[in-house]
Amino acid sequence: MTAMNIKQRDSRGWEQLPDKWPDCLRRVLAARGINTEQTLFYELGDLPRPEQMLGMDKAVSLLTEALLQQWKVTVVADFDSDGATSCALAIRGLKAFGLQSIDFIVPNRFIHGYGLTPELLNEIPTDGQPDLLLTVDNGIAAIAGVSAAKKRGIKVLVTDHHLAGDTLPEAEAIINPNQPDDEFPSKNLAGVGVCFYLLLGLRQVLREQNWFEQQGIKEPNVADWLDIVALGTVADVVPLDRLNRTLVDLGLKRMRQRRACAGILALAQVAGREAARLVSPDLAFSIAPRLNAAGRMEDMGLGINLLLTDNWQQALMVAAQLDQINLERRAVEQQMQQDALQMLDKLSLHTHSPAQGYCLYDADWHQGVIGLLASRIKEKLHRPVIAFAPGNEGEIKGSARSIAGVHIRDVLARIAMRHPDMLQRFGGHAMAAGLTLKQTDFEAFATAFETVLTEMVDPALYQQELQSDGELDQTEINLQLAELLPHAAPWGQGFEEPRFHGLFEIADWRLVGQEQDHLRLSLSLADSRQITAMAFRQSKPDWLERGSKVLIRYRLAVNEYRASKSIQFLVDDLLQPV
Repeated sequence: MTAMNIKQRDSRGWEQLPDKWPDCLRRVLAARGINTEQTLFYELGDLPRPEQMLGMDKAVSLLTEALLQQWKVTVVADFDSDGATSCALAIRGLKAFGLQSIDFIVPNRFIHGYGLTPELLNEIPTDGQPDLLLTVDNGIAAIAGVSAAKKRGIKVLVTDHHLAGDTLPEAEAIINPNQPDDEFPSKNLAGVGVCFYLLLGLRQVLREQNWFEQQGIKEPNVADWLDIVALGTVADVVPLDRLNRTLVDLGLKRMRQRRACAGILALAQVAGREAARLVSPDLAFSIAPRLNAAGRMEDMGLGINLLLTDNWQQALMVAAQLDQINLERRAVEQQMQQDALQMLDKLSLHTHSPAQGYCLYDADWHQGVIGLLASRIKEKLHRPVIAFAPGNEGEIKGSARSIAGVHIRDVLARIAMRHPDMLQRFGGHAMAAGLTLKQTDFEAFATAFETVLTEMVDPALYQQELQSDGELDQTEINLQLAELLPHAAPWGQGFEEPRFHGLFEIADWRLVGQEQDHLRLSLSLADSRQITAMAFRQSKPDWLERGSKVLIRYRLAVNEYRASKSIQFLVDDLLQPV
């Protein structure tokens, strides 16, 4: 790559932000649309109200009746981290509110598919069946599943955040900020965020009815569960708008104070992360993958029970088990990546006219890992990617990942409109989606995918630019700033972690790691200091030599070794100067 790939973010107006913040932080935040201290986070009293969400009154009324009548409630969860955290939150919350009979069921992705389906409902015996099904992180597309439940006399409350289709399920109540006519101000809540708002709304009504005093129950503090909300929100890679930033920030603070649930603290420990210093990338890249591994490779019930236990020894035991499952997941994923890259080579990836998007399928691929595979290939190619694996009875399951500006669910919806019999099922949102096809329709679908992308996508979106927060002054390359930035705000989707760029002289380099797959650079600064820069999973470019110049895009980080701290760069991109 050359220097032409870097684009500096616009940080105009940064001087208006509080003087108590370092200039660098003010520039970074201004470039992300923060123009006052108040727009970074909500004060708790200023959070959007639960009653602003369409259907909240019906949902709360249903749960109030469930409490009064002591209904049997079953939570229908999803098999990812958002689904697991949503389920654990619903169970912890409703139990704290006084519900005595509540359990959960999670679909097996290999048997039942996604969400509340008639196949999943068949797993619930009619003898002693629940009075109410509560879906979390799913349900907005469960037309058949809700219908089947109602035929059995089971009420359904849907909580979801995925985009709604043309038809909604005939549930007793639906809350979803992305359903038609909903005016809730934040459309970016994860499933666990919607569940959190349901508990907020229910507590408000129960408080007004003096429920807690009548039952002799201490009124729960809903904020006690924000550690679970934070993990699910970051794990689901939803945009970190003002509301999500607030929920994640408060949850991280609970974790750092070791006031999180035992399961999250145990996952942090087995991942080698110190609770007192957890930041949002730790949730995204260390804790969530271990929780997710349960649903990808085995049964997400393991992960849900981990989030429900208050027994530290049990939490540690399950967390260690998930850590081992995650190692197995990595091995499977690495093999699948090699297979995918070989496929792409056969598709003439390195021509001057790459495809608009890529559909990849292998009969040996693992259904639980195709989402990760699609994400990795998408990052390499900067193109929408759908990875498929075998499903049931001649079907294949696809997991789609997209790039900014290409709304992948809208792409699938257009394909479904033109080819009504091609997509058996599909759903999702702008950046990620899932779908099911007949294996015999794969080639036809791949052609339709390419055609629709050509029609819908401006080719300029494929011209990838490397965003940077600019060049740091020599005085700003210091330990204090490196320690401050990770904790200044939750960084993530739509609120990217600060990255800087600069031209440096290479004093030395060497390959490190067991497989010699990491590049360590010693960079000379103008003030005669030398900085270590780590380029993980990157090889040495042919042009890079001692004494030469290199343009790098990097993150500031702190290296700790034997109780000593030093500043280092984490290199995202090594660029040859022009």
